[in-house]
Formats: sequence, C-alpha cells, structure tokens
Amino acid sequence: MADVNRGNRPLSPHLTIYRPQLTSMSSILVRITGIAAFAMAFLVAWWLLAAATSPSAFGFIDGLLRSWFGDLVLLGATWAIYYHMLGRLRHVIWDFGYCLDVKTSENMAVGMLIAASGLTIVTAVAV
Repeated sequence: MADVNRGNRPLSPHLTIYRPQLTSMSSILVRITGIAAFAMAFLVAWWLLAAATSPSAFGFIDGLLRSWFGDLVLLGATWAIYYHMLGRLRHVIWDFGYCLDVKTSENMAVGMLIAASGLTIVTAVAV
C-alpha cells in the first residue's frame, strides 16, 4: 500500500545542508562540456553543408565563425573539448582503480582546469 506520510519525511540530502564537492562539480562540468562539444559538431556540419550548398550560405556561416563572436565561440569550444577529453581520461584512470582517494581526486579536478586552459592557450597561439 502507498505510504501516506511521504510529506513528513525529510529530504536527503537537503539543498540547504549539501555542500558540493570539487569532484562532483568537475564531473558535472565534464557533462556540460560534452553537450557543448556535441553542439559544436552541429556548427561544423552546418559549415560543411553550407560549403557544399551555395556561396551565399557558406559566406554567412564562414563570416559568423570568423567574426570576434565566432572566435570566442571556437575558443570556448576548444576549451570544452580539452576539458571533456581530460575528464574522460580521469574516469579511465579511476576505472583502473588508481587515484581514488579524495585528495588526489580533488588535485586531478584542479589539474583538469589548469591543463584544459593551458592546452587551449597553446592551441590558440599555434593557430
């Protein structure tokens, strides 16, 4: 039979007492960057389809991607791809049973932020 006292039970963990950990925020950011990378795949497909369609369609999307806004979007996409790649690498390391203690996991989360930013800067300077 259904529990009639559902409203009387406390929520666990309640939002007012829950403190997000660095590793959980990093994991959420890996998921967000995966979605961003997937969205960027649509921009690349749009660019390729426009190149195959007509000069005016290609001119529009190419002009958009070469503008300051396009540069900003592509820089963010580069960071997202690097961060997502490093997050997947971190999970592979965890799957093998390494670096599972809290301090090392938090250091890896900070290292991912620094490494993704560094790789993005290197990529931006190289291009």
